[in-house]
Amino acid sequence: MSLNVCNTFVNINFQPSNYNVLIIEDSKVTNTMITMEMSLRGFNCFNAYSLNEAREILKKEKIHYILLDINLPDGNGYELINELKNSDERIFVLTGEEDPKFREQTYQKGVIDFIVKDLNFAHKIPQVIMNIEQLEKNKQSTVLIVSESKDVKTYLGKLLKNRFYNIITTENEENVVELVQKHLVDLIIFDQTTESIDAIEFMQNHSYISTKNKISVILLSDSFEASTIRDGMKSGIVEFITQPIVAEELVLKVDLWIDYKRKNDELLCSVRLLQEYKDTVDESSIVSKTDRFGIITYVNKSFCEISGYSEDELIGKNHNILRHPEMPKETFKDMWHTIKKLKKSWRGKVKNRKKDGGFYWVDALIKPIINADGEIEEYIALRHDITEEEEVKKYFKDKLKGSQLDLAHSIKLSQEYENATDKFTAILKTDTDNIITYANDNFCKLSGYSLNELIGINCQSLRDEKHIKEGDCKKLQEILAKGKHKAILFTNIAKDGSAYYLDTIVYPIKNAEGIIKEHLHLMHDITELTNMHKEIEDTQKEIVYKMGEIGESRSQETGYHVKRVAEYSKLLASLYGLSDEEAETIFIVSPMHDIGKVAISDAILKKPGKLTEEEFDIMKSHSEIGYSVLKVSERKLLNAAAVVAHEHHEKWDGGGYPRGLKGEDIHIFGRITAIADVFDALGSDRVYKKAWDDEKIFNLFKEQSGKHFDPVLVKLFLENKEKFIDIRNKYKESI
Repeated sequence: MSLNVCNTFVNINFQPSNYNVLIIEDSKVTNTMITMEMSLRGFNCFNAYSLNEAREILKKEKIHYILLDINLPDGNGYELINELKNSDERIFVLTGEEDPKFREQTYQKGVIDFIVKDLNFAHKIPQVIMNIEQLEKNKQSTVLIVSESKDVKTYLGKLLKNRFYNIITTENEENVVELVQKHLVDLIIFDQTTESIDAIEFMQNHSYISTKNKISVILLSDSFEASTIRDGMKSGIVEFITQPIVAEELVLKVDLWIDYKRKNDELLCSVRLLQEYKDTVDESSIVSKTDRFGIITYVNKSFCEISGYSEDELIGKNHNILRHPEMPKETFKDMWHTIKKLKKSWRGKVKNRKKDGGFYWVDALIKPIINADGEIEEYIALRHDITEEEEVKKYFKDKLKGSQLDLAHSIKLSQEYENATDKFTAILKTDTDNIITYANDNFCKLSGYSLNELIGINCQSLRDEKHIKEGDCKKLQEILAKGKHKAILFTNIAKDGSAYYLDTIVYPIKNAEGIIKEHLHLMHDITELTNMHKEIEDTQKEIVYKMGEIGESRSQETGYHVKRVAEYSKLLASLYGLSDEEAETIFIVSPMHDIGKVAISDAILKKPGKLTEEEFDIMKSHSEIGYSVLKVSERKLLNAAAVVAHEHHEKWDGGGYPRGLKGEDIHIFGRITAIADVFDALGSDRVYKKAWDDEKIFNLFKEQSGKHFDPVLVKLFLENKEKFIDIRNKYKESI
């Protein structure tokens, strides 16, 4: 994928306040309802109750979008459509009638959509808002039309330009490859009404257009035989439209596949961004990975350079190959206890031995990677070279052990040692009550405070509030009072309100009588590395959510379905008593419960009627497909997503699929997602049904408690149903 594609996503910034909307509707109630909804979203709204009022506003104001009622007191809205057919305004038609002929005419005149004012009209206004945002995004999308017919190119071009697509055309297939390479083409329409254009043969010879470039292809023809559709789908053609073209069918299918490609491109860009973050960590740190037994599975270039070993010499070996004889065994015992038994990250300074017998010091962070079952999969270690710093300390420490007879010389060396340390480290001194008595330049720069501003304040006031809540400073004081030192990772808040992160060791300083007089804080700034870790984690979460959105977009579920399922799942997880970390995990991964649907054909996925037994068996396979795709990942989040995809259709009594699991054999994530998904599905309109009312939904959960659903979860759900309804109302705009 071109870097320009990723840059395009960054540049799209839809701001409703940049758009003026004219609402032409003679019903004051309806006009006001539309105005309130769109104003709340930030649009600038103008109101007219007749054609004449509308014409006056259009003369004075720059209008971008129009919501036009067809039946007005002083004429038919179609008159205004004719008047504006060559203008820049985009029109949404409001009408109380379903007239297919009129509907086709409006699309041909450049109308964006045809909205029927029925009992569900209030729920259609958010869809108009989403359509406007979609139209603005279309300005970044390009459609290539391949046709020998000037009339077809003109007709299609006008139809799609009205939706803000960039249109390029050609008369023959020979120019397609060049145009695809030159432009960022998102979709190709082949007109195969003449024998000179054979789109299927062309796509068979240029399969990379659909497989590598991910460009959707639509084929137009007078008629299609079954063999043509079969061969076309195998060659990468996604839609087959019969002439004469139905304008609404064409624009809806173009919109669908453009949106699918846009989401796919966004996902690929997120993956690419994640890889760039990983590469940045690789370039800026000394990195290695081991399996759960401590055998090296990966080393980066920096690791090889500092150790003197090649990659081949390290892979498959134990880290003991680098152990320096001066390192105490207790250090490694503590490390393995922390990362293996406690399953927590370990931080510390380690002296390693090089291949040539030399040595180097590293400040190391070793983190266990834990899967969805809570088992350690591997360990990753990030280090930075502190050899020079440690050698300076050792040099002056050894010198200070020398003759005590030359007191002046010792004092001089002590000062040089302190100055050298000062250059490498941020330093604080506090009294035994945590009051700051000294700060070096490095700390002042990090905190944003001057020395005068720091002297006399409690160092606790610099800490992030999480340290206050956990009582970290008090705990630290108690450890220091016992004469012990303590290593801790502090999150501090700078003067400008930004956070910075310090890998800190605090030492109790005693006088000649052995009484602790002050505390010495030696700190290493790891803000850049910590922020990079957070960016990587946020990107992973975004990728997981986007994958969930792509899975749902195939079956044309409501826009916020995945968002609501995520919110329901997190709430139910918290009510059940799962930890904050577990609740956050299910919030992130539950949107991917139906990711396997990307492999189910549209004929089954979008069928409005009841599925046959054979079709339902195919539909059920999405659970196994989603699991198969995700289970191979080594990432904790994707492992959890695999569990949700696999088990959200299992039932408490064993009657579910794909494995017929029963009771607590079903993972708690699967049991929770099942309730969240069913609650949202029943309360939403789908292609095969209308939304149920709440009483009917809650009665079903009562009936299915202990059958389909975990009875404990159902009880919690029903006892807190108002909270779930609040979430549904909060994200109802896409219903």
